[in-house]
Amino acid sequence: MSAESGGRTGLQGKLSQWLRGRRPKEAAADVGGREALLLAAASAGLPLAPAAHPAPGYRCSCDRVGCPTPARHPVSFAWQTQSTTDRGQIERWARHQPQANFITATGMVHDVLDVPLEAGREALERLLGSGIEVGPVAESDDGRLLFFTLTRGTPEDEDEWWPCELDCHPETADEHPGLRWHCRGSYVLVPPARLPGDQAVHWVRGLEHPLPDPLSLLEVLTDACSRYVGEELDHENAAWPLRR
Repeated sequence: MSAESGGRTGLQGKLSQWLRGRRPKEAAADVGGREALLLAAASAGLPLAPAAHPAPGYRCSCDRVGCPTPARHPVSFAWQTQSTTDRGQIERWARHQPQANFITATGMVHDVLDVPLEAGREALERLLGSGIEVGPVAESDDGRLLFFTLTRGTPEDEDEWWPCELDCHPETADEHPGLRWHCRGSYVLVPPARLPGDQAVHWVRGLEHPLPDPLSLLEVLTDACSRYVGEELDHENAAWPLRR
């Protein structure tokens, strides 16, 4: 699936070209295209900060031995305060760090609902078929689909917040299997991004689509994830006698 920009010119025309099939690994040879996508993300309100990038041998540019998230993490511990939508700052980062990925800090303007790729594709088809506004969607070649949404906002009762982690809590796994809700205190890679093993993160629905309310997607996403996890468990159980 690809994003369409309706024949827009200038920046939108360049975005349309990228979103119809350009892969992030091509961005290294096309600085203008990479910057256009990053600036479009900032213009849409997504705060950005520099992130690590792949190094030879499936390593991370941070040079940390055994980095648990190679090329997927910010380069600064101050990424939450560093994240910005300022065009000038993003241009400087992009030009001075041409290999760097970028993360977008969630929970400020937007959240991200992060689901297994197979479940996400099923949910995306159902949502679009039902006429529900989906918004931007990114695909990660390591097997995840990222649905960008509005943030939940700051509730009046601070107890309504839950801490955002990179996966669901064990007590909620039955309700939200496979779903990761990135909100306050979390981040995701923003396209174009490169991962070890010549993998990438790229848009499948572009930033011209407005951010939807996350709750409008949640039921379909959790339903698709439940079926996906159920099928995975059935497959494992079927294979269990062979492993004994």
